[in-house]
Amino acid sequence: MSTRMFGEPVARREDPRLLTGRGRFLDDLGRDALAAAFVRSPHAHARILDIDVTGALDVDGLVAIYTFEDLPDQVGAPLPVLLPHPALTHGRTARPLARDVVRHVGEPVAMVVAADRYLAEDAAGLIRVEYERLPAVVGIENAEAARDLVHDDVPGNVGAVLLQENGDAAAAIDAAPHVLEFRLAIERSASTPLEGRGVCARWDADDGSLRVYTSTQASTSVRAAIAARLDLPAGKVEVVAPDVGGGFGVKIVHPWPEEVLVPWAARLLGREVKWAEDRREHFVAAAHERGQLHDVRVGFDGAGRVLGLDVRIRHDHGAYTPYGIVIPIVTSTQLLGPYKIGAYRAEVVSLYTNTLIVTPYRGAGRPQGVFCMERTMDRIAGHLGLDRGEVRAANFIQPDEFPYDQGLTFQDGRPLIYDSGDYPGLLRKVRDLIGWDGFGALRAEAAARGRRIGVGLGCYVEGTGVGPYEGGHVEIDSAGRVHVSTGLTSQGQGHQTVFAQIAATELGVPIADVHVTTGDTRRFGYAVGTFASRAAVMSGNAIALACRKVRAKALRIAAEALEADPSDLEITEGEVHVRGDRSASVPLRTVAVLSNPLRYAFDEQTAAATQFAVGGSPSEPPVAAGDEPGLEGRDYYSPVRSTFAAGAHAAIVEVDPDTAEVRVLRYAVVHDCGRLINPMVVEGQIHGGVAQGIGGALYERMVYDASGQLLNASFMDFLMPYATEVPHIETDHLETPSPLNPLGVKGAGEAGVIPVSAVIASAVEDAEGLRVDAMPLSPDELFDLRRRAEHDPALRTRAVNGP
Repeated sequence: MSTRMFGEPVARREDPRLLTGRGRFLDDLGRDALAAAFVRSPHAHARILDIDVTGALDVDGLVAIYTFEDLPDQVGAPLPVLLPHPALTHGRTARPLARDVVRHVGEPVAMVVAADRYLAEDAAGLIRVEYERLPAVVGIENAEAARDLVHDDVPGNVGAVLLQENGDAAAAIDAAPHVLEFRLAIERSASTPLEGRGVCARWDADDGSLRVYTSTQASTSVRAAIAARLDLPAGKVEVVAPDVGGGFGVKIVHPWPEEVLVPWAARLLGREVKWAEDRREHFVAAAHERGQLHDVRVGFDGAGRVLGLDVRIRHDHGAYTPYGIVIPIVTSTQLLGPYKIGAYRAEVVSLYTNTLIVTPYRGAGRPQGVFCMERTMDRIAGHLGLDRGEVRAANFIQPDEFPYDQGLTFQDGRPLIYDSGDYPGLLRKVRDLIGWDGFGALRAEAAARGRRIGVGLGCYVEGTGVGPYEGGHVEIDSAGRVHVSTGLTSQGQGHQTVFAQIAATELGVPIADVHVTTGDTRRFGYAVGTFASRAAVMSGNAIALACRKVRAKALRIAAEALEADPSDLEITEGEVHVRGDRSASVPLRTVAVLSNPLRYAFDEQTAAATQFAVGGSPSEPPVAAGDEPGLEGRDYYSPVRSTFAAGAHAAIVEVDPDTAEVRVLRYAVVHDCGRLINPMVVEGQIHGGVAQGIGGALYERMVYDASGQLLNASFMDFLMPYATEVPHIETDHLETPSPLNPLGVKGAGEAGVIPVSAVIASAVEDAEGLRVDAMPLSPDELFDLRRRAEHDPALRTRAVNGP
């Protein structure tokens, strides 16, 4: 097997174990653990008057019941605002258990611990909570009207107001030959991973240490949070992310109330305690995303070039802001996409509502921003009667203009500077892939048979590889096995495969000899987490740098054994040899032995490293000053700023003339994530993202009534696309390496989902000749739009605009 693995479509190494039932997920652990269950608020906004636990006290197997009054100060204190920002002037977070007021359905009020989950649920059902119901604030318009307040001390329900601008947008728009104004909307959705959240904690009283297993995207950050809340040294807390059955952003939030309460109860009771979320809990007690309204004003010239753009973004962040205002920050900055805008102004107003918190979901604010920008491009094209692709091309940043400074501040606090790209190349490729130029004939042929089809287009730029850092540790043992570890966690992205490919390429070893561990603070104690399409950029480069340290040391030690110059040596198939000549070589496993001077021999291999077997100058120490025993290296990668991936999507849809059902016939993606580590893994990420994007465009939404009750909190009512709704996805790649990191890579994990709503809206609008300004779009809504357009010509597009 070749050791030049970078760029090869290596099959995922994780899959055989996971597909044959040998995965180790959170609920597979703690078979003998006590079980926790939670009493959660049935009301969206209410004052807690009394909690009566007496009815639950006689349940056999009951161990403990905890309310807010039972929690120590640090345990019961409000959870942190993870990402404070100067614009977040009224940040508010929940307590692990509600104290006086609940502010969304599903907020935890009490915790029950019992011998098993059935008994815990039985006891929880017998606890009586008396509430005084308060007015609920639901929806962006109601929040902004502020007739009622979610938090008494937050005026107008406004948590944050953020302004980003470059140039004088108002003046540029006023002076433009053409001006349009309109409103766009995207409704709430949610991550809904196959595996919900879960925590299992075990206290060692003799050692004074705590081990916590949690289904998380940020194991090291959970460790820091638990240590702080339980007043433990960080070194006495171990946090392990076992196999995680999907995250998509919801598991980057930390600590969840349960991640504080379950370890606290385990220490207090001296018993292992576990909690695994059920599906309804996930709907009402985890997190949502997406809900925004955009008021757009744009000025442009006769060629479709944008001279000024002003967008007012109203963001529903739910009842609390544990993740700050990252989502609307990303929306306001990534909205610009691959375009040069003459002047730009974005005002974000982030509002509290009595609904579930809003935190990142795959795409994290980008789908909303891209929907806004791409719908704007289509509006401009329609107004001028131009081809939609030509309008985009007229606004593109050109390949010779990189690095390109958009003059804004990105979510990492660094300048929004695009590192590399070829946006015209992406557009050319996706037009060819979907057959854009020949679509007119296809449309006419379909129409002759009574079918109604349309084509849509969307472009995007995605900030990836957000700092501040990630690290990697690499060790080669005396059997020649390569052990790679990083604190970054995995939720199905293929990390064990791509990180092994990087190590195999850097070290010149067979990939079968590389073993990867992620998300275990026992193996790597410092990390940030898995989010923002950052794994390959951050941990990938850290692992590569660590491998280079190990490689340099291996060549130095081997050079002494081979009596050669290290610069003349290379490593092939785990053998160190003179470049171009493998007749004299030394295996890496032997180099590993020689790297560790020994007094005692334990086997035939280690005998070669003992004091009488190894020569050397008697005047020099066996381990040189500044050196360390063993063949291992550790390094960190910390970028000066984010990388920026990009892509273009196109789709052909068919709309039923009678039922208004939308079917995606073809879907094409061209993506640029810099150098490809594994094309197969990248395509898998794109396919999964597109599937989620189709869900967000046509099916998925969280529906609240006026009292704050979530009406579709089950998979019976919350619609998701099946395999039958996801078409074959045609993919192509463009590689513009990033100059910001040693591997030249950019992220790919979220790319598939980002432009899908915009693309499908464009295609439906093209098929129907009706303006599509809101997503998701159900058959009912499209049918109603048709009906309203019969009486309101403004709902119709000016003409079918391109191709």
